[in-house]
Amino acid sequence: MKIAYPLLCVVLLFVGSAAAAFPVENQDVKEKAFDAPHNLKIKVRMEGPYTADVPLQVVCYFKYTPEGAKRMSGAPVELDKKLGGVIAALRERGEFVGNELETLWITPPKNSIKAKALLLVGLGNEDALSLDVMERVGRVSLRAASQAGVKRVAFAPLIRDQGNSKLPAGDVALAVVRGMLLSHDTEVRLQKEGLAKSFQLEEWIVEAGADYFNETVTAVEKAIQQTNTALKDRNNQPYIQSK
Repeated sequence: MKIAYPLLCVVLLFVGSAAAAFPVENQDVKEKAFDAPHNLKIKVRMEGPYTADVPLQVVCYFKYTPEGAKRMSGAPVELDKKLGGVIAALRERGEFVGNELETLWITPPKNSIKAKALLLVGLGNEDALSLDVMERVGRVSLRAASQAGVKRVAFAPLIRDQGNSKLPAGDVALAVVRGMLLSHDTEVRLQKEGLAKSFQLEEWIVEAGADYFNETVTAVEKAIQQTNTALKDRNNQPYIQSK
């Protein structure tokens, strides 16, 4: 069977356009890396929570409302689709409401997402969202990673995908990373005194969409600078005072 030349050209054009619009899974991901205190590497990656190949993926959710669920789009929808709808089921049943700093661990089913474990963190009521809340989220996420003993963590706030634009994406990233880094410093110092189990976090990945990548890069760099300044003012005396 012969294919008309004009039709062949159309087919080739379509295939080429599709390849450009949908990059292959192994294609290099855009990222920017930074050195943070205690030999921690922080990376900003243009990647979603359903493709990151990490021991722990952290995602955040506002307190559940039917109206909020209807506004959900993008990454959280795709994530739950790959998980078979487990997150939606938990939220609709009131078993993970999303109250501020509420947490829930999920072991992803086989052949779903690349992350070995998934941590859901509650953001609380949308109206109460603040940078202080996000800094606390960063602290809680780090402490959870410490308890699990994982070396690499990916973090996605998913705030924009839940229809909320109250806070600039860069400010959110700055608050989360600052809270994480200060908590990491505490964990390291506790370990040195034998007050915490051995834990070496090597990499913290900040996931950012294309529209917010540059803004997030600037914010992470600023968060590291602020943390370095704050650490200089910390009390470095042992937690247990000699008697």
